[in-house]
Amino acid sequence: MNTKLLFAATMSLGLTGCAMTLPLEGQTASGDEIFTGTATGYMDGGGTLELTSSKGRECSGTFVYTTGRTGEGTATCDDGQSGTFTFVSTGTRGTGKGVLGGKDFTFTFG
Repeated sequence: MNTKLLFAATMSLGLTGCAMTLPLEGQTASGDEIFTGTATGYMDGGGTLELTSSKGRECSGTFVYTTGRTGEGTATCDDGQSGTFTFVSTGTRGTGKGVLGGKDFTFTFG
């Protein structure tokens, strides 16, 4: 293998290690809808999330750390409802709250 290909392969493997995907669970304040999914954080302080609700909604979103331990984001569901959220993280676990489609919700991850 030539040096350029070896370097490219090494960089590719290194970059795939720069993300952490954690399980995410949440529910609306009324408890009538439960969400499960994943949140993936990247070394640059940003991330994505993918959720499925107990009512069959698929939601996705993005987030960004605003300090070393806190962040904010937005999510949109396949029914057009969207909202914002904030969270606090230890790095591998955390909690958050927000509004989605006008309903308060809370979540945990990790």
